[in-house]
Amino acid sequence: MSKIYKGSTNFRLHSLGNWKFFLAGLALSILWSSASTATKIGLTSAQPFVISSIRFLIAGLLMLFISHVILGNRLPSKGEFRYIMVYGFLNVSLYLGLYVIAMQQVSAGLGSLAVAINPVFISLIAVSLLAHTVTQRHFLSLSLCLLGVTIAAFPLIQHSYATPFGIGILLTAMIVYSFATIYYSRVQWNGLQLLTINGWQTIFGGIFLLPVLLITYQPDKNVFDAQFWKAVLWLSIPVSIVAVQLWLYLVKQNPVSASFWLFLCPIFGFALAKMMMHEPITWFTFLGVALVLSGLYLVQRINK
Repeated sequence: MSKIYKGSTNFRLHSLGNWKFFLAGLALSILWSSASTATKIGLTSAQPFVISSIRFLIAGLLMLFISHVILGNRLPSKGEFRYIMVYGFLNVSLYLGLYVIAMQQVSAGLGSLAVAINPVFISLIAVSLLAHTVTQRHFLSLSLCLLGVTIAAFPLIQHSYATPFGIGILLTAMIVYSFATIYYSRVQWNGLQLLTINGWQTIFGGIFLLPVLLITYQPDKNVFDAQFWKAVLWLSIPVSIVAVQLWLYLVKQNPVSASFWLFLCPIFGFALAKMMMHEPITWFTFLGVALVLSGLYLVQRINK
């Protein structure tokens, strides 16, 4: 009887863990996909590094206040600060620095579409560096997701404006982001809280970008109006804090499986583009969603 009870309890805990992973991934996809639209809105009022620097300052200070003052979490050790600085340079300074530059020359739809490339890079890097096993089911789920994203993006690509330089910078940013994800997953953080890691890496990433901001700043190109602050605050709190916390949680569970949730970002990105920028949603979009969800279902089955 006790064995039956124990097995029943383990099943419930396992199911709860699956639902927690699922809900975290879904929330991540929605919030992460909003970044490109919010960035495009902010760029109508200010220069890219002005937006980034203020965003990182607000998000970083808020997270550190919550982590150390309200929750009383410990400070990182000297060695942990070194890891955080490297992670902040890769994940904030390089990745988001390149991303915001690219968003000046690509549409919001293409910006969210590029996020879908990350799982491919992450999987390949994981296989080559971390000896993760990529099964036939992984390849099938990747194929379904890529096909779904391609179909859903087809009408948008036809009507979007982009330059070769912008696309090249965007792809470079995605590669940097994938390396940052693998780096984070390999570091032994010794129980350091996710909020602490995220807060400090955001602050350091912003500090590393300050020289670029000072060199490129032009006062006449920055208007700190309501549209600017709406974009910056959205990028600071729902994206930089909530979405990144969700991403770090998912990566700690399984970096390869976590990356598949990024495939949904273009789908939600299209919906946001429809609401905010009046971009069309067609039957291509619905077919793409069905294929992406099928691929996500397959990769979730791998871990059962």
